[in-house]
Amino acid sequence: MNQLKKTISDDRRHFFRISDSVNLSYRFVDEQQTKQNLQATSSLLDNCSLSSALELINEESTALHNKLEKVHSDFADYLKLLDIKIDLIAQAVLALSPSEEISTNETRNANISVSGLGFESNEMLNIGQFLEIKMLLVHSTVVIVTYAKIIHCEKNPNSYSSYPYFVGVDFLNMKENDRDLLSKHVAKKQLQQIRQQKERQHHGA
Repeated sequence: MNQLKKTISDDRRHFFRISDSVNLSYRFVDEQQTKQNLQATSSLLDNCSLSSALELINEESTALHNKLEKVHSDFADYLKLLDIKIDLIAQAVLALSPSEEISTNETRNANISVSGLGFESNEMLNIGQFLEIKMLLVHSTVVIVTYAKIIHCEKNPNSYSSYPYFVGVDFLNMKENDRDLLSKHVAKKQLQQIRQQKERQHHGA
């Protein structure tokens, strides 16, 4: 019975899918490599520059600050001063490190589940190819590094996108810690999207 419950839970988790933005890069690997432990790090600063990381965090903190300002304006003002101090320190650090490069990874639309990923691509990728993927979840600054297998590649249904293709992959040999992080991110994003949908329905009523 417990095994049956686990199987049902895994099946449900497979279909929990969210729309999100990811800063993503990948490289081709062979199937044998996907069975080995990942050597890549999931440190935020190892996957994008300091300036890029601060910009991503600032996007998230701005949204939270706007909400907090409506509840406690004094506390919100205090946090804003802390942000200014951090920005000044960051500017000083960057001035001492002029060689630091902005991340070459591009932010693109994606749909994400714990078991796989669909993402926009500049190039057509072949079904059955294997990838090592690094993705920075833009709205939570979580970095996931994993292997994946391409299961489909088609023309991007979003005609307004600058990316001509949309690729779907299944994750392979993902580290348990990364799987937990991804699961929490998907659950949090789902709740946000449900809340936003209810608010739109309420205002439209």
